[in-house]
Amino acid sequence: MRPRHRTTAVLTASLVLALAAGPLAAPAFAASPAATARASSGPDAEALRAALAGLPDADATAALVRVGGTDGAWRGSAGVHDLAGGAAADPDARFRAGSTTKVVTAATVLRLVAQGKVDLDMPVQHYLPGLLTKAFEPVSVRQLLNHTSGIQAGNGFGDAFEDQYAHRFDTLTPRQVVASAVAKGPEFGPGQQQDYLNINYTILGLLIEKVTGHSYASEATRLVLRPAGMRDTYFPGTDPRIRGPHNHGYQLVRQADGSARFVDVTDWNQADRWAAGDMISTTADLERLITSLFRGRIVPGPQLREMFTVPAGIEGASYSAGLQRFEYGGKVYWLKSGARYGYSAVVVATRDLSRTLVYSVNSTDAKGESMNAVAERIALAALKQPA
Repeated sequence: MRPRHRTTAVLTASLVLALAAGPLAAPAFAASPAATARASSGPDAEALRAALAGLPDADATAALVRVGGTDGAWRGSAGVHDLAGGAAADPDARFRAGSTTKVVTAATVLRLVAQGKVDLDMPVQHYLPGLLTKAFEPVSVRQLLNHTSGIQAGNGFGDAFEDQYAHRFDTLTPRQVVASAVAKGPEFGPGQQQDYLNINYTILGLLIEKVTGHSYASEATRLVLRPAGMRDTYFPGTDPRIRGPHNHGYQLVRQADGSARFVDVTDWNQADRWAAGDMISTTADLERLITSLFRGRIVPGPQLREMFTVPAGIEGASYSAGLQRFEYGGKVYWLKSGARYGYSAVVVATRDLSRTLVYSVNSTDAKGESMNAVAERIALAALKQPA
């Protein structure tokens, strides 16, 4: 249950060379009219088209990209809907958004703070008595939001793909995940370190339900999805399917003889990820989310500052409430990535929304140690500064 941190490195050559199953379906590419012209400070359409060229390949079977902001926009898609049929990827497809769900969860909590229903400095033990044992010091709601709680990761169905795939239709409840985490005791004292873990947002989901008396999905929809206009986003719960139009996700699995095959991982019960990573969305909806949030239309200003505040005095800290801060090309960006088997997603924006990037890449090794090569090319092209 501990998510792996990504680095900006391409997948290893051995993964690419492992493909011995013959040629893939012919690549498909589509771009909106907005992609044909480039303002001097706008997105580099040529670089973005090049980033998507050649799909499907060993790294990804499809990619959907939206670059926006005050200095121009670009839309593009490439790859296939599925490997068997080879039809072009649907640019409006739904996908598993993974940990970008945390942006919605954080915004939901901050809305409740603005309404006076939650206090960021109040221990979670106050709202959920008995959830944590006496081994835990008081853990504030803010420390859950910025991953400084010290609560350890919960257990899942194993770490290896094969183990998890065997249980893809089984249900592991959020309460079971939390119980397994609590049983391990604290990793460190609250506020002493920052360790990005799903468990913090799983507990925030329980807090949302406790203080509102309604399900996490209904409150997140009411307080965030609807105000942001996210009409194609939903929380599947124990349903393993992706409802509506979607492109298939695959995992590239190495065989004992050294060859490799693609395993379709589209259908998967993700209930254990819940408020930390169970959302299904579209690139258009994630773009609506980040722009609505940054413009202050979802979370009021005093609470919105939490999303742009990294805890001080903690070495290496980069996570705020729901987002992560990083610098590139002399600019500060705020992002959230997410990955489930078969699907990798990212939402990135400058605070002033001069540049935004949302992509969904049907990665063939979405939970691998390295950043997907296609995703890396997209990010570098989208955030490229004009000459």
